[in-house]
Amino acid sequence: MIRLFNVYYSARSVIRVLGEVPLVAGSFLIAAIFLSKPDPWIPLLYENGLLKIAFLTLFTVLLTYYFDLYEPQHISDGWEIYFRILLVLSGLSFSLAALLYWDPTFEFRHDVFVAGVALLAVTLLIWRSAYEWLCNFPAFREKVYVLGRGKRAETVTEMLHRRRDAGMEVVPRDIIAAAQQGNADSFAAELHALGESKAPVDRVIVAIEERRGATPLRELLELRYKGLVIDDACSLIERLEGKLPLDGLTPSSLIFTDGFEIGAAKQYLRRLLSIGISLIGLILCSPIIPLIMLAVRLSSPGPIFFSQTRVGRHGKTFSVIKFRTMRQDAETDGAVWASANDSRVTPIGKFLRKSRLDEIPQMWNVLKGDMSFVGPRPERPEFVEWLSREIPFYELRHMVRPGITGWAQVRYQYGASLEESRQKLEYDLYYVKHLSLGLDLLIMFETIKTILLGRGAR
Repeated sequence: MIRLFNVYYSARSVIRVLGEVPLVAGSFLIAAIFLSKPDPWIPLLYENGLLKIAFLTLFTVLLTYYFDLYEPQHISDGWEIYFRILLVLSGLSFSLAALLYWDPTFEFRHDVFVAGVALLAVTLLIWRSAYEWLCNFPAFREKVYVLGRGKRAETVTEMLHRRRDAGMEVVPRDIIAAAQQGNADSFAAELHALGESKAPVDRVIVAIEERRGATPLRELLELRYKGLVIDDACSLIERLEGKLPLDGLTPSSLIFTDGFEIGAAKQYLRRLLSIGISLIGLILCSPIIPLIMLAVRLSSPGPIFFSQTRVGRHGKTFSVIKFRTMRQDAETDGAVWASANDSRVTPIGKFLRKSRLDEIPQMWNVLKGDMSFVGPRPERPEFVEWLSREIPFYELRHMVRPGITGWAQVRYQYGASLEESRQKLEYDLYYVKHLSLGLDLLIMFETIKTILLGRGAR
């Protein structure tokens, strides 16, 4: 795993990016050299040809990212990879056509772009096919053994089956003929059998539910001496999924762990970033704000803006401001979470929620200091009181200011139940633990992707 902006990425995903950058640039460069005769270096060096190719490369990689081709866990079938590659090439072609219509000087030869896209199509399809074949080749997959019984071991096993990009293959338990008691002696016998067996194992993932008195330390140490990697299930989930699993989280693990460092200097820089982004956002949105206000006014009777009490930093309440997206009588029976296809949402409200335009007034909350641009989403006091009783460590999300967008918003769906709120909290805790300016910038970047793909809104 490679850590960047306090987020872990699989080495295979990073190799995909690093491998495709020269392929994209090379495709357009080869097309330019062969079609710009007799002297191709004139348009390349003196007509900004190399700069144009660099722009096309960056834009193509960005499109590939937005179509989830660097996150294969979001793709269910193998054929879908090649379909999305065609979508990337189509998006690139249409964008090029629009760019040349808007600025004809961008082109240095009309047939270079056509040939470059055609060559890129063949190159990407061959590259992806070869790379996927190599990734699935047994010699390039790490063999792991999951030690444990119960839900935690099942979660790790299912995650590794789903996350093929992690490059780990779970060794079947029947190869070791493991015991089923789930106590210290059975786990010790299991590891002893693992050490004596001829099954190729590179890593042991400890996924024991209750470690005290059940962890075979001596046997794990012996395997460590033999060169096997010993990993913790919760740490592995944190790295691969970008969340802090509540299952197995204890007060001591929070007290003595790295992270959760919320210093004054870090908060000051994040505050400056939030103010700057909010000011820019309000300026950019100023032309459409009157149109949204008119649409809300005409869509249904009631006020244009909607104010609601939310819980902020250190549990203090404040009034969040949004464009009204529901009927005026939406909560006559009390606070209720929004649901899919909620009948209380007005027609214009559905569009505003899907596009996140209803969040624009919250940038005023950011300027006032109630919120940050990035942070855990603020919840209502009624829900916070209930969730704090039902979910352990829920109050930790209030260590920082809430945000308009956040790690849970770009990595998980809308939470409208106790279990979904529990899942969201795991992502919020990861954010609080790894809080940094770089992570905030990454979340802002991924928020654009989330809005464009219409994920998570209700």
